[in-house]
Amino acid sequence: MGAIEVPVLIVGGGGCGLSASAFLSDHGVDHLLVERRADTSKLPKAHYINQRTMEIFRQHGIYDAVAEQAASPEQFGMVRWQTTLAGEQPLDARVIHEMDGFGGGSLRETYEAAGPVMPAKLPQVRLEPILLKHAKERNPERVLFGHELTTLSDQGDKVVAEIRNTETGEITTVEAQYVIAADGGRTVGAALGVQMQGLPALFDATTIYFAADLSEVWSEGSVITWFLNPYRQDLSSALIEMGPTWGKQCEEWGMHLSLAGVDRDDEQAVTARIREVLGLPDLELTLHQVTNWTVEAVLAEHYRYGRVLLAGDAAHRQPPAVGLGLNTGIQDAHNLAWKLAAVVKGSASDSLLDTYEAERRPIGQFNLGWAMSAASHHQVVIDAAVGLGQHVPPERRTPVFAGFFAPTPMGVAQRARSAEIFATHRAECQAHDVEIGFAYEAGAVVADGSKPPARAPLGDVYQATTRPGHRLPHAWLEHDGQRVSTLDLTGSTTGFVLITGTGGSAWVEAAARVAEKFSVPVVAVRVGEGAEYADVDGRWAAVREIADGGAVLVRPDNHVAFRSMSGDENPAAALADAISQVLDRNAA
Repeated sequence: MGAIEVPVLIVGGGGCGLSASAFLSDHGVDHLLVERRADTSKLPKAHYINQRTMEIFRQHGIYDAVAEQAASPEQFGMVRWQTTLAGEQPLDARVIHEMDGFGGGSLRETYEAAGPVMPAKLPQVRLEPILLKHAKERNPERVLFGHELTTLSDQGDKVVAEIRNTETGEITTVEAQYVIAADGGRTVGAALGVQMQGLPALFDATTIYFAADLSEVWSEGSVITWFLNPYRQDLSSALIEMGPTWGKQCEEWGMHLSLAGVDRDDEQAVTARIREVLGLPDLELTLHQVTNWTVEAVLAEHYRYGRVLLAGDAAHRQPPAVGLGLNTGIQDAHNLAWKLAAVVKGSASDSLLDTYEAERRPIGQFNLGWAMSAASHHQVVIDAAVGLGQHVPPERRTPVFAGFFAPTPMGVAQRARSAEIFATHRAECQAHDVEIGFAYEAGAVVADGSKPPARAPLGDVYQATTRPGHRLPHAWLEHDGQRVSTLDLTGSTTGFVLITGTGGSAWVEAAARVAEKFSVPVVAVRVGEGAEYADVDGRWAAVREIADGGAVLVRPDNHVAFRSMSGDENPAAALADAISQVLDRNAA
């Protein structure tokens, strides 16, 4: 291929890198993506797509394709604990506890009020091909699988990389203004000497992927079913539907379990362990793959190294609890794409890219800590909920379970106590505020001196706010006879949107003047009675936190950049100053 010059080089074609490609294309940024693998993931891996990520997919025209294949909260919005799936002993096939999670059941109304779309469940093995298709359609001939990065040099004014075709060995030189490292930390981080801080080896885990017909014994509706085996600790595990059909007819499964004492390469031995866990000694199954992996809790010391920006697993790796890993990576790409577009097109100073680390690293750190806390809680507290613990010897395990299920006053009391303990699991499966309530306290925002709303200690209560740095609250509006969300106002290719009320005519005029002055799209919309956008159910009035003459400036990634609570004597000057601060135009 010789040599290529491109504004942005993306290294890595997983969920984060492919999303970054689609987002950059929508922002009109030419780029090249290289991925060393010949194809997308062959393993299901991450499977929960939270509400914020689905909103981002909706903004970028990817939502429909994902939703078409994905399970909805009605199909997965529950977490279940039980002893086994089947068996003939009195303690077999007993449900220990169930609770709603991830927007399902009793949570549905709350989640629906908070966003235009709901969470979804779709394993990476099915998500990545969708993202690849969209990336290729938007950037033909520039999404290259089977190409690996061999050298990388940041020369100050550009980055020079060598890319090798893994099939032919052909070397291509790439000169880029910026690099997004979305390679999971495999190559770019090592080349740059990136320091990953934290715990690099919490514990080793094993996941088994297999196919089986469980329709006769499977209770559908759970995002994950935890087995607490009443006979042996080593048979406790977790089972996850992996599709492609959802519910009782699900064909493929992922199981997290211990294979202590089992030869991982012995297919018969692994198959026997799966049957023991499920309580199905005659189950016919096809073993696809056994993967061994190390659970980490690490965060990159920096997210920016000169002209290289880390995203996804290259920047943060955490336990899978709460499902924050892939979602955080895609949200990294969303934050970064519009900023790269502004810098590459000359609308903003290069220093705007410093705000990527300022904004996303604290979120990565928080999410890592939250996942660590949730994982630790589950390992220690949930077992204790049924009366187990390190102090309980193996020979007492079965009697403890028998006491738990006993139809006696003590059994009733034990189940009541355990239900209250299980309720604390909402910090993992009902962490709505963690998913959409995060905010950027420093970066490309103009603080207004207000304090953030108090956050629920277990992360389960989201409170909408237009405070700068927060995600714009969702509300349904009506425009030209069509229902639109406030989150639709920025679109995928537009710049900023300025939302004001019926008394905000001066802001509308200011938006036009500032857009012309800075050559940055600033679309002004008025919401209210008699305005072009109608607040159909009063939701916007309830969450906007500004007067009719106030205004909220929203960035392309739907985070609030600036707000004026009740108006300004000189709206044009106030808005110009805000845009200048956000884009760091003074530095430029």
